Amino acid sequence: MSQEDDGDRMPDDLEAVLEAADEADEERPGRYDAPPLPPALILAVVGLLCGFAVIALVWLSERGCERFRDTTNCGTLGLPLLLLIVVGTMVLGGLALSRLAMPHPRLIPFLGVAFMIALVVGFLTGHLDAPWIIAVVPALTAITFLLANLVARLLERADA
Repeated sequence: MSQEDDGDRMPDDLEAVLEAADEADEERPGRYDAPPLPPALILAVVGLLCGFAVIALVWLSERGCERFRDTTNCGTLGLPLLLLIVVGTMVLGGLALSRLAMPHPRLIPFLGVAFMIALVVGFLTGHLDAPWIIAVVPALTAITFLLANLVARLLERADA
């Protein structure tokens, strides 16, 4: 058996093999090598998307209650429905951050959504029917995700 037939051996010139692989990657359409995004931008965008998800899910739940109960008030189902929306948003944010290889992909969405809920309940409860709340909640969620990242990094340093 000659060396050319043996596919399990390491090649003698590894650089030539790597260059050939790079050329093959360039020939494939749809593959782009982009610089990595800054972590703060990733956190802000995921926070923004989670904020829009909360707004959309609350709106859908109100429409569902209006359809089945003829009122936007969900009654005894309101609190469990709100908890389901909050937990679902935390899970979606965690999945997005883990797919983007961010550190602390479960802690940051938990803290970010929890901080956002605390601020909305504390300061914006009387204004939840205003149209500008559609822009404020996602922006606030993006800010709280950045704040949650800061808290997570501080907790990591305290552990070390």
